[in-house]
Amino acid sequence: MQPWLRVSLLLCVFGFFRELRVSEPFVTEFLSGEWRDIEPEQLNRDVYPIGTYSQVALLVFMFLLTDVLRYKSIIVFSACLGIVIWSLLLWTESLAALQVVQVLYGAYMASEVAYYTYIYAKISREKYQQVTGNTRAAILLGRFLSGVISQVLVSTGAMNVRDLNYITLGTQAVSLLWSFLLPPVKTSVYFYARDEDTKPTDGMVACDPVPTPQQKEQEQKAQDQLELHGDNGLDASQKVSPDRTTPNNEPNESVENGTATAKTIDAQPKARFSASRAVRLLWKHLISAYRQLPVVQWSLWWALAMAGFIQVQVYVQLLWHEIDQQQGTLFNGGAEALLTLLGAMSALAAGYIANRIFEQRALWILTVCSGLQGGLIFYSGFATNIWVAYVLYILFGTLYLFMVTMASAIVAKYLEEDSFGLIFGINMFVAVGVQALLTLATISERGLMLDPRDQFKVYGGYFLVLSIIYLIAAIAASAARVWQLRREAQAASTNAGVEGSVATAERCEPATVSG
Repeated sequence: MQPWLRVSLLLCVFGFFRELRVSEPFVTEFLSGEWRDIEPEQLNRDVYPIGTYSQVALLVFMFLLTDVLRYKSIIVFSACLGIVIWSLLLWTESLAALQVVQVLYGAYMASEVAYYTYIYAKISREKYQQVTGNTRAAILLGRFLSGVISQVLVSTGAMNVRDLNYITLGTQAVSLLWSFLLPPVKTSVYFYARDEDTKPTDGMVACDPVPTPQQKEQEQKAQDQLELHGDNGLDASQKVSPDRTTPNNEPNESVENGTATAKTIDAQPKARFSASRAVRLLWKHLISAYRQLPVVQWSLWWALAMAGFIQVQVYVQLLWHEIDQQQGTLFNGGAEALLTLLGAMSALAAGYIANRIFEQRALWILTVCSGLQGGLIFYSGFATNIWVAYVLYILFGTLYLFMVTMASAIVAKYLEEDSFGLIFGINMFVAVGVQALLTLATISERGLMLDPRDQFKVYGGYFLVLSIIYLIAAIAASAARVWQLRREAQAASTNAGVEGSVATAERCEPATVSG
């Protein structure tokens, strides 16, 4: 198996078990159930907002720490957090313990950036697209099975909503054990990037003959082993220092027919920590990305729409609980599973739609989609039938997942090769920051202190306002375009008139001279 494919498989298995959290579709039912003396109103105001504030406070720090510690340590740390979180959920009952869980959950979600950016440092650039697709598919499969398994177990009475947490705890433990199998990363995108100005030498002595194909094959195998396992992946006979000497400081030579040949294995410059280089590269990527209008347009929508989507996901179970207070119908897991399945299908369909259409009509498309999302969520605040609420949520989420896939594909086209993780992190930070503001405005004691129905009316209004903003921008852009076309037409008409007058004068000039 090729090294990049093996790393991809290891990462996908980790992501699958990390996302296999079967207790989450019914977390509100569990926390407000018989096992804890907590009312849904307390969850709404005293518990769930803490997770949002924790995530926004830790996201930037976690992004930088991930790059400094080179990914694997944060991945292992996030798996440890998962075990602690679900252990506390199972074996504590107080409100204070639940608030601690929310702080840890915010860190758990913020550390997700390590999973998404690991591939950009470990996998060669030509494999980015394939590995990105594989890891995304693993995440969606984990979420889909979470919904299906939880729904089947609850509907059949095989488990209550508390016992689902044992399964989640088990999958988090598996993800922790699996995370140790991930190969370490010797470089990172920013703090441990290789010096681009340092050119690798060919490692050849002037009198040495050209390496044979067999030697090249052996060297390539050694490089693959080094990439996959780090320094521990090579035998002592295979290790060669940058100055082409063995650990005993003797030239690594093989004698063939009396001629010494130097073996080269690692011709790349070593990656060293550099904060100043990281700052320069971060600034370079920021300027390069946000000077381009399509990146600004789509990234802004991406961040703001993500904020609304996350807010809806966090509080939708409270809305369902209020609509169906008798708990006669519990289809939370099925709704989440169906949303994941349709979202995956819509994301796949987005890959076959010409990006050119979306780029040319970006503002109008974002206007329409934001308006549709706003309408679906706004109507959810008035729904009295739980099945209607489920359908509205699924339609809203499917539309979001389709559009965010298009946004990420269009933005990626305009970015430098290593800067997608940075832009993704910035968009995520803006989204969580806006989500925190929404939480403050609608839920906190300093805000409106709305119940779930009124909250969803506000969230629907949020998307409608976003639609109006893009509508104004679309009208302004169209007006500017029409004005520019008219100016160009007038300029062309003027030029044509001048050229016609000159041509007439040239025809009349010989007749005047002959007279």
